[in-house]
Amino acid sequence: MGTTKPKRVGIYARASTGDQDAQLQVEELRRLAVQRDWKITAEYVDEGVSGTKTSRPELDRLLADAQAGRLDVVLVWKLDRLGRSLQHLLSVLDDLQSWGVGFASARAPGIDTTAVSGRLLLQLLGAFAEFEREMIVERVTAGVRRAQASGKHCGRPKVEIDLRPALAMLREGNGLKATAGAMGVGISTLRRRLREAGEWPRREGVQEAPAGRAAITGSTT
Repeated sequence: MGTTKPKRVGIYARASTGDQDAQLQVEELRRLAVQRDWKITAEYVDEGVSGTKTSRPELDRLLADAQAGRLDVVLVWKLDRLGRSLQHLLSVLDDLQSWGVGFASARAPGIDTTAVSGRLLLQLLGAFAEFEREMIVERVTAGVRRAQASGKHCGRPKVEIDLRPALAMLREGNGLKATAGAMGVGISTLRRRLREAGEWPRREGVQEAPAGRAAITGSTT
């Protein structure tokens, strides 16, 4: 009978500025790999890198090796060493799963996708993350509706426009497009502000003229 080849493991460690020494993480991960008869293929260490960053040099290298089929398992010290948030962690784990690469955490022994129980726990984490996303969307939507009901403006800040030069240009016969271009605002924005100020439509029979041409009135000479 042939012997089973040991799993190729990549160990990942990260230490932020002022955080604990990443080498302590590496040493513990090495011991765990030996205990599980895993062969350490590579070590990836991000020193002085904040966990809030999605892209980290060594993490990027690890993921590239995992995608290329050079690893069977990724081993980390704690979950927060890998993911900047639950959503980011689950995204990374989804990628590893799609590449056929397992994942295990030294300080969270229940998170081990090389075992059935670990895969089940990971599915539960995904369900909780989806629930969290839905609750956030629901709270934001409810907050916007309450604000709108009380007359508060939601969305992008309102563009403030001094209408005096716009009115002067329109009185001189410039079209709305030329006036908006000269003021550096969109036509629809300028039209909306004029309408809110009671200055649009200008008067009966006035039409918007093409840029650079005077407005055409309904009167004739």
